[in-house]
Amino acid sequence: MIGFWQNKKVFVTGHTGFKGSWLCMLLHQLGAKVVGYALNPPTTPSLFELCQVEQLLVKSVIADIRDLELLKKEMTAFQPDIVIHMAAQPLVRESYQIPVDTYAINVMGTVHLFEAVRHTESVRAVVNVTTDKCYDNKEWAWGYRENEPLGGHDPYSSSKACSELVTSAYRNSYFHSDDYDRHGVAIATARAGNVIGGGDWARDRLIPDCTQSLLAGEPITIRNPHSIRPWQHVLEPLSGYLCIARKLYESGVTYAEAWNFGPEDSDAKPVEWIVRKMCEKWQGSAGYLIADGGHLHEATYLKLDCSKAMQQLNWTPRWDLNQALDSIIEWTQAYKNGSDLRSVCFNQINHYFQQTAERL
Repeated sequence: MIGFWQNKKVFVTGHTGFKGSWLCMLLHQLGAKVVGYALNPPTTPSLFELCQVEQLLVKSVIADIRDLELLKKEMTAFQPDIVIHMAAQPLVRESYQIPVDTYAINVMGTVHLFEAVRHTESVRAVVNVTTDKCYDNKEWAWGYRENEPLGGHDPYSSSKACSELVTSAYRNSYFHSDDYDRHGVAIATARAGNVIGGGDWARDRLIPDCTQSLLAGEPITIRNPHSIRPWQHVLEPLSGYLCIARKLYESGVTYAEAWNFGPEDSDAKPVEWIVRKMCEKWQGSAGYLIADGGHLHEATYLKLDCSKAMQQLNWTPRWDLNQALDSIIEWTQAYKNGSDLRSVCFNQINHYFQQTAERL
């Protein structure tokens, strides 16, 4: 089953980021040929540089998703089979500080992506990665389904809801299912929960805050201890993205819609629970403290209903939260000890694939 990806040409935007770097390493392991398009890595250090991901690619294009002409040029030059769009301003708290850039990147970046696809005859499947935060969050106890209303309290969440609407508009206007025999392009969106894993150095994200404090021997500071999120290891949604990309490529518009990829309900845990587990798993003394109030608004409760992906794609989460946290501790200890981090990632990918290879 993994043979599907052998020599497939995949154009990945956002390849220098945390999720993008993991995706490029995953695709390399599957035998795909990858061109990446993104700005320089957003953090120092970065997973992209630590694992020398550029060496695994056909080409790494360091450029802005807002540069439409260059994006079209690079995509048409490569003539990819599949496009996976992850370039974004991905942080809720930063979106409050730079709302204009957030909308320009996340909304117009999506427009530019589809304009480039329109000019690239080889493309057969496009997966636009958005977020679970694109829903109009009522903070209710049950998971959101793909047909729930879109919304967003903050600029980031709102911009991702807009990206979903842009995708729908382009699908209806230029890649309609009734005209599939003519254009041959199938488009889906993918909505994932709070993605965690080794090598994430982003600001104002829980796991990076934890690992950096643990490495420094300092107490972890948490802002919203009671906020509940659908935590999942980064390989979980990535396997979902590849699963839907394959379905789009092989079956066309049958799967050209929105898809949720999230963990089991039991892995929706409060922030304080995550931090306490991280401290318990770390070798050596570790602790945490809760910061005083005055924080920007962030949702307290958010959960996805992934029944559609489980039933129609045969996709299921395979690593529970405890295993995901173990893998993060393993990766962080390897970083602390100066180990070969690309090998650590490849080993974790191979371990995950032993359980999930039939889906890809």
